Amino acid sequence: MLPDGARLPLLVETARGYSNLCRLLTDGALHGVTTGTGVRGPGSGVGDPEIDGRGEGVDRERPAAHRPRPASPVLDKGQGRVSWDQIGAHAAGLFCLAGGVSGPLAAALAAAGEEGARATLRDLLDRFGPERVAVEVQRHGRRGEEARNAALIRLAREAGVPVVATQDALFAAPGDGALADVFACLRAHRTLDTVGRLLEPNRSRHLRSPAAMARLFADFPEAVAATARVAARCAFRLHELPYRFPAARLEDGRDEAQELRARTEAGARERYGAISPRVRAQLERELGLIERLGLPGYFLVVHDVVRFCRSRGILAQGRGSAANSAVCYALSITAIDPIAYELLFERFLSEERGEWPDIDLDLPSGDRREEVIQHVYRTYGERGAAMTANVISYRGRSAVREVGKALGFSEEHLGRLSAMIGGWGFAGDPRRELTDHLRALGLAPEERRSRLLVELVARLLHLPRHLGQHSGGMVLAAGRLDDVVPLEPAAMPGRVVIQWDKDDCADLGIIKIDLLGLGMLAALEEAVPLIRRHEHVHLDLAHLPPDDPETYAMIRRADTVGVFQIESRAQMATLPRMRPERFYDLVVEVAIIRPGPIVGKMVHPYLERRAGRRPVVYPHPDLEPVLRRTLGVPLFQEQLMRVAMVAAGFTGGQAEELRRAMGSKRSVERMNRLERQLRDGMAARGITGKAADDIVQGITSFALYGFPESHAASFALIAYASAYLKAHHPAAFLCALLNAFPMGFYHPATLVQDALRHDVRVLPVDVNHSAFACQLEKANQGSGVRGPG
Repeated sequence: MLPDGARLPLLVETARGYSNLCRLLTDGALHGVTTGTGVRGPGSGVGDPEIDGRGEGVDRERPAAHRPRPASPVLDKGQGRVSWDQIGAHAAGLFCLAGGVSGPLAAALAAAGEEGARATLRDLLDRFGPERVAVEVQRHGRRGEEARNAALIRLAREAGVPVVATQDALFAAPGDGALADVFACLRAHRTLDTVGRLLEPNRSRHLRSPAAMARLFADFPEAVAATARVAARCAFRLHELPYRFPAARLEDGRDEAQELRARTEAGARERYGAISPRVRAQLERELGLIERLGLPGYFLVVHDVVRFCRSRGILAQGRGSAANSAVCYALSITAIDPIAYELLFERFLSEERGEWPDIDLDLPSGDRREEVIQHVYRTYGERGAAMTANVISYRGRSAVREVGKALGFSEEHLGRLSAMIGGWGFAGDPRRELTDHLRALGLAPEERRSRLLVELVARLLHLPRHLGQHSGGMVLAAGRLDDVVPLEPAAMPGRVVIQWDKDDCADLGIIKIDLLGLGMLAALEEAVPLIRRHEHVHLDLAHLPPDDPETYAMIRRADTVGVFQIESRAQMATLPRMRPERFYDLVVEVAIIRPGPIVGKMVHPYLERRAGRRPVVYPHPDLEPVLRRTLGVPLFQEQLMRVAMVAAGFTGGQAEELRRAMGSKRSVERMNRLERQLRDGMAARGITGKAADDIVQGITSFALYGFPESHAASFALIAYASAYLKAHHPAAFLCALLNAFPMGFYHPATLVQDALRHDVRVLPVDVNHSAFACQLEKANQGSGVRGPG
């Protein structure tokens, strides 16, 4: 009997082959056969091929009897197994490499000799056909390797299939062998001193150039030539992905564009009442662009999710750049009127960008959000929707801990060493900083093990560690999503995750919708029925009294413990100086106390101008309409874009490109090109000299820290709602906050003490009265909050 877990390399020739490979990987991950119970290939005795989604070797050269077996018969996360029948059903468009050190031919040859290997090769030929099978030979400098290669060549020639020279690579370059050893130790939970034969006996399993492969197989040039021919057959490229966004539910025989217009018209009348010429013009401009870009279906699908939320009484509010869109506002996807607040639509969508828009929906965290996610799964099917992944990379602490474990450092030393590294990693040169930390701990940096730690940690930084689940991104597809990308089960039951991260999806045109959990929405959603039931006050969070004096007086006192976005110590220190009086003041407050504006030294000038201690000045008179609301101090990304549009004649798409180019991932070449365009545009409008220099300097420095105005406005709306409830209904607000914990800045004990200062009675836990969650009770002197039992 041959060992389980043989690897079968499959190469993609066509788009159909790519979809078949995705389906195989998905089947292996979602419905994989448990270890040791696989379906056998007919006549071969070979175990089912194993799919390892992480690309990791599992001690491939050791005899089966000496391989460590998993403690559980269930396959590890990231691995999968498919049956021979599944492979046969999905063989079209795939090319099979059958030799390899870990492949089924090598396994059959070791266990049952050439006759067993011959039967296995016949099985592969039956499934793929002789024109889509090749036998691999490899040279890693191992004992017995040439005898195996000779047998494989005989089998291939007997069957009439080509022999190809390949390299079973575990790492990219020869110098990466030490990192490969570290990963081998981590997989085996051993140190370098005890890992023994689980390490590669030599470091030959790296990628080689065509010239290097030709030298390695100088006695067998036809194998190298055959490899090149097989590579040329694999013509599929990822831009050919068979991806389609799902169709929306349409009514009355309308197409998607007509349906979007009908829904937008109905929503606009509900939002605005009578539709003014200004609103009509903006809606027509947006709808025209949406139709030209082929996006009506996307907006309808997002609207379907919002309609589901409304039908179930689930709070849902779009945030981010979507709040710049009047269409999104009319559809109730967002809650901020972009026309009233003069938000820039091009920050959300423009013709030049050539990419899908990004709509983020905030939902109450917990069960209500999960209800929406499960609705999406039901609507688009088990294979039609999935969460996006998030690539978790090595940072300072994780790199030190894992390399240190492999090198045999004690837990005490690793704990103290990682504590000396900041949460975001090294501030400067990791080698120098880590050497200093070792010296501070009394560990000799020049000792060989310490030198290895320093070098390997520096090389491990920012490499992928594992796939996590994105906080809320969901990918949808018409038909089967696993035709486009492999799926795997998430750690959370009832969820499926694609094996790509959100950036991969964006690059390849795969559409995601972000369904994000927000604790304060959960608190607000719970507080409203509490107020209705216990105080007999009917509140509508969408129509709270605007600019309520009592609410703003509380905010100006910095009495904001528990209030969304303005409860931190830094916010509290600013509120008495800022003295908010109306909603837009809250928008500025949300945006200004952020690392970017603080580092950019924008906070003090704004507050000084607001207090009248400094004059309001503008880089150029033409920019006064752009910067008037923020007193000449640029705070928002939309302002950066408008400055470029007004001062240099940029289009909305060019302004968005400028914003991105000046962001955190700066390209010097791209920045220089855009700066030349900016200066040329300003010169054509008569803006030169110091005024032009000031504008360019302001844009390049501001782009790193600018906050989206639409995002700040969306958050300010929730901040105002939470402040209003705290000011007028403090008992219900406290009860809802405690039930939504963990969230915000403060421990429940702090929230309780703050509520006591506002004359809210907090009753102790009582075995006769307490429920699972906190609740409001009628006490002798009014309502009280009862702790959970």
